[in-house]
Formats: sequence, C-alpha cells, structure tokens
Amino acid sequence: QVHLVESGGGTVQAGGSLSLSCSASGETSTVDTWAWYRQAPGLRRELVASSGQNDNKYYADSVRGRFTFSRDTAKSTLHLQMNNLKPEDTAVYYCAAETTYAGIEFGRGTQVTVSS
Repeated sequence: QVHLVESGGGTVQAGGSLSLSCSASGETSTVDTWAWYRQAPGLRRELVASSGQNDNKYYADSVRGRFTFSRDTAKSTLHLQMNNLKPEDTAVYYCAAETTYAGIEFGRGTQVTVSS
C-alpha cells in the first residue's frame, strides 16, 4: 500500500501560480504510474498529469504548457507546478499512485481556488 499526502493548495488570482507537493510513503517501489488528478464541484475526477516508469509525462490538454509535473525519486516526493492559473482550474487536487495489485490509490486532496 502507498500512503500519499498532498500540500501546497490555496487561493490565488487568475494568472498566478501555485506549487503542489505530494509526499509518498509505503510500497513506493511497486508504483507503475504516478499522477495528479483534480475534481471540481459537480464534476467527475479527471487526470491532470501522469508519469510512468519511463518517466514520460502526460498532460491533459487543458493544462499542457501551464503545469509541470516532476518527481524527486530520492525523496519520494511529487510536485505539480501550476502557472497562469485560470478560474476553471479551481478544484480539489489529488496525488495518485497506480500499482498492479491495488489499482489507483489517492491522497486526501488539497483545495486550489483561482479567483477571477
């Protein structure tokens, strides 16, 4: 099992930046894919960015060019740098780890609010 704890959320004006972090512990060596998801009120959870074992990055079209996903393997920490934030980026952001045996595990999330 992998335990994930997000931090760094908050409120920012449109055009601003925020940096999210995720501390991972437990069986991190078994993780196939690391990811960030988000869920806005009334909407389903959506994939924002992900990184597989080859470290290739995937970004949703809505964030590509504005968000950057990075991993500090030695510290088992994930980061999501979010620039040029828009009101539609407002959501709860979740760190996620996918393993073959447990599927996708999520942290408890951190709120990001972008005001216009």
